[in-house]
Amino acid sequence: MQMLQVQLEVGVDPAEVGRARRWARSRLVGSGIGADEPVAETLILLISELVTNAVVHTGCPAVLRMLFPAAPAAAVRVEVADTSEAPPAPRHARRDETGGRGLELVDGLADRWGWQPEGAGKQIWCEVDRAAALN
Repeated sequence: MQMLQVQLEVGVDPAEVGRARRWARSRLVGSGIGADEPVAETLILLISELVTNAVVHTGCPAVLRMLFPAAPAAAVRVEVADTSEAPPAPRHARRDETGGRGLELVDGLADRWGWQPEGAGKQIWCEVDRAAALN
């Protein structure tokens, strides 16, 4: 299957999260996913959470990748790679905490997600199926 892959290098400054969201939104529109489609908002939220985790919790630069299959109903894949060897550590935030829900959100919104070693660090990925959104 043909796949379009785009990527963005993300620095360790928390302001990079906003830049990553803006960049991703423009790439979604460029790939044929309308900005007003529910799947676009889901993908932007997932990207925001994964990039935030990489920037805040690892203190390392990261690479955001988006993979768009040629088939319009296929899954869109998001990958965030960083140079930290530490595996992602999902946690359950207390009700009064303002953070700590990133991977819980990813688990609830993505159709699939996981992580794997990549180079000297790791890659956290998630996929969102477009088929359900198109029906």
